[in-house]
Amino acid sequence: MWLADIIDAFRRPGGWRGPAAAALFAFLAGLPGLLALPPLDRDEARFAQATSQMLEQDDYVVIRFQDQPRFKKPVGIHWMQAAAVSTLGDAEQRDIRLYRIPSLLGAMLAAAACVWGAAGFFSRGTALLSGLLLGGGLLLSTEAFIAKTDAMLTGLTVLAMAALARLYAEARGGPPAGRLAAPVFWAALALAVLVKGPIALLVAGLAALALRLADRRPLTARPIGWTWGLILFAAIVGPWAWAVTIATDGAFWSVAIGGDLAPKLAGGHESHGAPPGMHALAAPILAFPATLLLPAAAVVAWRRRAEPGVRFALAWLIPAWIVFEATPTKLPHYVLPCYAALAWLCAAGLAEATRPVVRRAGAALHALAGVLLAAVAVGLVVTYGDGRDAPAAILTAGLFLLAGGAGGWLLLRGQPRRALTWALPAGVLAHAALAALLVPGLQPLMLSGRTVDMLAGARLLPAQGVVPGPVAVAGYAEPSLVFQVGANTGLGDADDAAAALASGRAAVVESREQPAFRQALARAGIQPVEVGRVTGLNYSNGDETELTVYAPAPRPQAEVRP
Repeated sequence: MWLADIIDAFRRPGGWRGPAAAALFAFLAGLPGLLALPPLDRDEARFAQATSQMLEQDDYVVIRFQDQPRFKKPVGIHWMQAAAVSTLGDAEQRDIRLYRIPSLLGAMLAAAACVWGAAGFFSRGTALLSGLLLGGGLLLSTEAFIAKTDAMLTGLTVLAMAALARLYAEARGGPPAGRLAAPVFWAALALAVLVKGPIALLVAGLAALALRLADRRPLTARPIGWTWGLILFAAIVGPWAWAVTIATDGAFWSVAIGGDLAPKLAGGHESHGAPPGMHALAAPILAFPATLLLPAAAVVAWRRRAEPGVRFALAWLIPAWIVFEATPTKLPHYVLPCYAALAWLCAAGLAEATRPVVRRAGAALHALAGVLLAAVAVGLVVTYGDGRDAPAAILTAGLFLLAGGAGGWLLLRGQPRRALTWALPAGVLAHAALAALLVPGLQPLMLSGRTVDMLAGARLLPAQGVVPGPVAVAGYAEPSLVFQVGANTGLGDADDAAAALASGRAAVVESREQPAFRQALARAGIQPVEVGRVTGLNYSNGDETELTVYAPAPRPQAEVRP
């Protein structure tokens, strides 16, 4: 069995094999979506466009989306994306795959660090299994192909927690942590703050406080280096923090804290509110295929709570999870940095999965998750697809059912290792089919991409050099269109679209703007050429949308006199 072979290889000398195997597995899980999906609204396209402008404008301090400052998140992910784009291509290519590379690397880092941290407490096979469960999980492998902060934040947070875990294990009779553990802890924390603010500090601080209260003894045997560690932290975060404060006259901090962080703590910000418990209810789906071992993880958490590795995982998982559940604004990826601790408990629970009650609960939960995910695939093709999408839907749903059914059946028969051998690869393949085959084919959801294709087919894109830019867009302001057309895309109203056509530029008009647009055309006395219409669902707001692409009327040829 492939899983047994990998674990056996990890037991041989050379501790790098386990982290490397987990990183490779995370790479394979995230790569299909990275390659196949078009730019996604809204966060991914906003991040990518801001990075593109950073490269085009040669400004690596102030983050902007078009002509507006974007002061919601620190600069770290933009620097990483800029490095990937400038190394492997350039901003003019508008290739979203390049911007996703840091996210894929972040997922790989999370899986590798999960193994490294777990190896301080558990057997090497258990440590490797935890990394495979995390790297192949639905939530992390989804974030791995979205060009925003969360996969890299998770990778850096897990790395910091793994370094702290090795120091904690060493103080309790575990293997030596090594001289690099403390510097890695501080550097990973600093980089995580540079990527997404205080989230990593929250997770690490709550875990350290919980362990200190539970153990009533120091966390580590050797000094963790508060003096030089804070100096290192300041050296990494400080230069940009100082530069952006000067460049924006302090506006970055007032907007980032007062306009982004505080509203999320006060209520359901940007329509993302949900009651406490939603993260826990979503976990069996988002952790799939680790869902198989969630009941066993609960048993391990209770029965072996005094063991250092289990105690560390609980201190990592529970306090931060409670905070995220209590926060009114909820998105699934908020708890992703805690999923590595859950993966530790699931991997450690493999031995408990033969208990009758545990295996029945695990089999039922896992099979239910597989059925629900298969139903999502079928629902997508029924609602938004056509006959051409049916093979991808059948393949995706079949793989989810195989992962859920085979894994659940084998676990029910008391064979948890064989259950994982089926569930892990089938689950990863199902997610790959969903992201790379099914979703990209659902044309009603691809409004921006189809609009860009129509503009390109009529040679109306400014980059093609036939008509001047920018393209004017009335009534549709999704960032994915801006990213694919260019930073100067004019997001305005019907009057702006009519003015663009009068000046020889292309325009895109949403159906609700059509009455005002026709009035503006009549006032201007122009009759543009209708190139075509794009209809579908704007999945960012749930609205049925129709976009009409217009070309400027041909200019009359000057009369040539003999």
